[in-house]
Amino acid sequence: MKDCPKIEHVHLTSLTSGLVELSRDWHEDRMPPLQIQPEGKLRSLKKVAPYLFGIESGYYFENGTIRFLLDPAHYPWLGAYEGRLLVGGEFNDWNPLAEAERWELKETRIGDRVVLAASFPDDPVFSAGRKEFKFMATPNRWLSPPDFAPNRVGNELWNTNLEIDPIRTGHHRFCFETEEPVDLAQELFISWKTGNQEKILVRPGEFFFEMGSDRPMGAIVEKNQTVFRVFAPRARNVEVTFFEELSDVEEPQRLRLRRNGDGSWEGTVSKNLHGWFYWYFLEGSANESLHFWPAFPVADPWALALAGREGPGIVVDRTKLERAKSFEVPAWEDLVIAEVHVRDAVAKAPIALSGDERLGFTGLRKWVESEEFHLEKLGVNAVELQPVQEFDSENREEYHWGYMPVNFFAPESTYALYPDKASQLKEFQDLVAAFHKRGMAVILDVVYNHVGVPNNLLFIDREYYFELDVDGQLLNWSGCGNDVRADAAMSRRLIVESLVHLVEIFGVDGFRFDLAELLGVETLREIERRLKEIKPDVILIAEPWSFRGHIVRQLRSTGFASWNDAYRDFLRKFVRGHGDWGGIEFFLTGSPGDLAVWPAQTVNYVESHDDRTWIDNITENADFNGFFPTENDRRRTHLMVAFLMSSIGIPMIAAGQDFLRSKHGVNNTYQRGDLNALDYNRLEHFRGTHEYFADWIRFRRSERGRFFRLREHPTRTYFHFYFAERATAFAVIFNADRSQGESRLLLVINPHDHDLSIATDGISAGEWKRLANVEKFASEGSSEETWQGGTALGLDRLDCGLWEQKGG
Repeated sequence: MKDCPKIEHVHLTSLTSGLVELSRDWHEDRMPPLQIQPEGKLRSLKKVAPYLFGIESGYYFENGTIRFLLDPAHYPWLGAYEGRLLVGGEFNDWNPLAEAERWELKETRIGDRVVLAASFPDDPVFSAGRKEFKFMATPNRWLSPPDFAPNRVGNELWNTNLEIDPIRTGHHRFCFETEEPVDLAQELFISWKTGNQEKILVRPGEFFFEMGSDRPMGAIVEKNQTVFRVFAPRARNVEVTFFEELSDVEEPQRLRLRRNGDGSWEGTVSKNLHGWFYWYFLEGSANESLHFWPAFPVADPWALALAGREGPGIVVDRTKLERAKSFEVPAWEDLVIAEVHVRDAVAKAPIALSGDERLGFTGLRKWVESEEFHLEKLGVNAVELQPVQEFDSENREEYHWGYMPVNFFAPESTYALYPDKASQLKEFQDLVAAFHKRGMAVILDVVYNHVGVPNNLLFIDREYYFELDVDGQLLNWSGCGNDVRADAAMSRRLIVESLVHLVEIFGVDGFRFDLAELLGVETLREIERRLKEIKPDVILIAEPWSFRGHIVRQLRSTGFASWNDAYRDFLRKFVRGHGDWGGIEFFLTGSPGDLAVWPAQTVNYVESHDDRTWIDNITENADFNGFFPTENDRRRTHLMVAFLMSSIGIPMIAAGQDFLRSKHGVNNTYQRGDLNALDYNRLEHFRGTHEYFADWIRFRRSERGRFFRLREHPTRTYFHFYFAERATAFAVIFNADRSQGESRLLLVINPHDHDLSIATDGISAGEWKRLANVEKFASEGSSEETWQGGTALGLDRLDCGLWEQKGG
């Protein structure tokens, strides 16, 4: 067929229908001569109404007119929105407000939809080449395009827009029906009947990702039998091999599984196989949508334990697993979190341990139980463990942060003394219990947005479990590859049930979700719903960004707190004399409105695992090397912890921050166990800083520090700020309006390298006692410096103070 458009994309909309997209509009009266292979003739082929393309893409052309469409269903919050909605783009210089009447969208009915629309004659301003556009809610809020928009594009400024393509205007799409339901295990192609015979693979559409099974997954021991079950809707054959000893791996027993109608496969062995090992082998098509490899041993994604990163899975009788004892989590506003890596914490711990114990759960448990345990002396009441779900360390000695998981249920095998005996289950359970005995909640840093190697899910169903682009390539918004399709029914179930397992069996108290933007708000809501059913006080924290976008605003209506990266960036600048008054007020008062609807919805921090340490970032030394910090570095660190522990929200520190942990300026140390291991000798060398941190934490958690720990945002009169002229030194009164009792606190910080004074007109007379300066807290019962108020308060260079005025 001469000069025919290309078949750009084809996907199924059900087992008997699908959608074809051509590379350009089809203007002939007859239908395109298309055929399905190998299923035979199409039952029917019809043109899709152009407005349906407009619903997805935001625009379409018809009868000499371009119409912009905004479907309110894509933005649920529009139901309560009363302002104008406009369309802006390259055609109006991204300034629709200049002619708001012209570019305003109006409610109208098109087909069976009520949408917001604006229509314009088709002139060259729209149709002369591709142009980007976007919708705006006045006065200046641009709406992010939906993920499913076929014309969603990004640019060099990290903006995501929609694009008008003048040769794809809504007249390039056709729907078809097949004579018989499609077998998903069978490859299906569409091609032109004559001329260009290039075949285009028919990929499944959204209905496919809604498919799922309610049956229990994994290896399920039921008295004297073991059931193996896996969800693989497009496999042609599935086999499980199982063996009692690892030495039997070359001569396993085999069982071919049978397919169920819900996409799952299962088989039963008439024997209790608790402690045995197993792998799956799957057969099927291999194309840009699938990745079946019959010789590849697939470790069960539902396995409760693995012998190593590549497997095999270990059959575990769930009835032999004791459920963890419940632990009452502190109120979120009372939390002080320390981020901890298992091996970093125990590698140089000053207690007697074997070499194997220093590599994992048992060594850390013994350190936690020790009288010298550093975090207990520091006073934190929660730890956030870097990932402990099975990740892709090649061997026991290899060091990893753990952010490349290969299984969501199984505790990391290289952290166990006897991984082939599944000792990691009991060892991790005992570790959590040890933290609980110390009064510390256990939060796990979990990675569900991508997976590592081996990528077992890839060999089960590449497209079902992973995000692909229109060409069938794996997306990489995580920066690590293998981005998980978290909204697919069984992906979501895998995520949620593994979280439930971690809570019920191991006693985990909460989770911090790595790159949570990639999971999506709806998946996060389902996680919240399910976990709160079994543990109402569960701690939920999101890292609300990825390379694709930021969802901090969407999380405001959820029960998730968010890592506050803007807080981190601001405080690093502030202690060096930069920043601004507005930033000081915003971050100290809990990032209200924009990020936090309630105070504990912001997790305030200045250092985490994936960056230089605090001291390396702010040091005056060259090459970001804070290993030998200057006196100014140390004082600035004290200013930081004073600001951090006084800020409304949840404070988080990185383990070792209190003794000026340095990585010699190295930025990315994900495999540098030598640099990451906590050097407890520094705790003695910088004892004053450690004790300063501990005093601030102790005060924050005390009754006197209650003014920093708020359950609800107070009125603005609760705080009263004073600022130095032409400087960022400040003083702030907490409980200025005495809404929380008669006592008040006064925090003052001078981040500049010169002395100055702050005008304090309006501070009522009365005795203020100084509780802390930049070096230390006043000891209990000692005489404290007093101040009677006045018109000015002097501050030395790089100085701070905490004052208290008690009520009558």
